Amino acid sequence: MYACDMQLNPQDLVVALKLTLHPGLTFQKLADLLGLSVSAVHRSVTRAKAAGLLLADRQPNRHAILEFVLHGVRYAFPAVRGRMTRGMPTAYAAPPLSDLIHAGLDPIPVWPDAEGEVRGELFKPLFRFAPAAARADSKLYECLSLIDALRGGRARERNLAKEHLTRLING
Repeated sequence: MYACDMQLNPQDLVVALKLTLHPGLTFQKLADLLGLSVSAVHRSVTRAKAAGLLLADRQPNRHAILEFVLHGVRYAFPAVRGRMTRGMPTAYAAPPLSDLIHAGLDPIPVWPDAEGEVRGELFKPLFRFAPAAARADSKLYECLSLIDALRGGRARERNLAKEHLTRLING
């Protein structure tokens, strides 16, 4: 791969998170679970290794992943919000933060999703297949929602998200 092909993208982080939550998944299993092709997963693993998020044997570098998620993700992949839409709750509106933070009168952030059951403000997901992948894996849903709280939340939401993500990523 050329150096320009090695730029980390959000999908690469999701693949690294999936391997953190479920070590030892094969390329084929990762592809099936995330709705990607095997070649797309392979490219993501290659970029995640180059960025230091994964080790040579595809084992997660938990320290690097946590450092990037806590301190870099909101700058590398900023939150993009949009119109009102039907979707799947994220950030403070999804577990575990939904149990700790009252939504108030503001529309909740949601990933656009045809199968979504709530209306809220569009919050572009880190990964285009996030709703389907999250429905299939509650831990991944929790991780991605907490990352969204870091990407687009207020100080209290970000602090709570940091605590929860530290526990999730450290195992």
